[in-house]
Amino acid sequence: MSEPARATGYSAWRLIAEELRADIAEGRLAVGDRLPSESALAERFGVNRHTARQALASLAADGLVESRRGSGTFVTGGSVHVHRIGMRTRLSTSLGDRHSSAGRVLESATEPAPADVAARLGIAAGAPAVRVEALRTVDGEPLALATRWFDPALLPDGAAALRRTSSVTAALRASGIDDYVRASTVVAARHATASEAALLALDPGAIVLVTESLDTLVDGTPLQHQITRFAAQRVRLDIEHVAPTN
Repeated sequence: MSEPARATGYSAWRLIAEELRADIAEGRLAVGDRLPSESALAERFGVNRHTARQALASLAADGLVESRRGSGTFVTGGSVHVHRIGMRTRLSTSLGDRHSSAGRVLESATEPAPADVAARLGIAAGAPAVRVEALRTVDGEPLALATRWFDPALLPDGAAALRRTSSVTAALRASGIDDYVRASTVVAARHATASEAALLALDPGAIVLVTESLDTLVDGTPLQHQITRFAAQRVRLDIEHVAPTN
């Protein structure tokens, strides 16, 4: 392990675990693959075997790997979900019928829109906007934490509708909006804050994938500005590309 990685202040076993999680999430380690042994990991990262053992135990606790007596540690992949981001991005549709998905509104308020949010929604800076904080779980496990901003002129009952339906699509439909599309998505990665780690049931220092996106009505009217933090160890983001039209 490089000196810059050690200098981040995070325990060495957490850094090893995050690198292995990335290998699993990005397909370099597939379901059924055997992970390197504790001694091989210790040599690769320049740590002792106990540190490598802690990293593997963390992955096992998250359901990503399992230890088989006498055989080694293998990728199970049961907790890694694929979320497809395209023109019509719906998390529940991405996950399919094999998984149980539920949303919960943590907080909502109507408050002055920050300048960047106002610009995205096409409203005046400081104008009222509806902010909704929501948590999405899949198969009972926290997957995503979202901050959503709406123009109250388009969605006056947005927060209450989300509480009733636990679904953005259903909440919009209840407000008379039958369809919407994704206009833009920007993806980044960073370490989770303490509050994000607590809500997403992550270890301190775990990685979150952060998407900042804009949804619009089909006529291009801005509808929703959203910042979503995904537990990186549990999800892969599949960005769909739309073929150009002549």
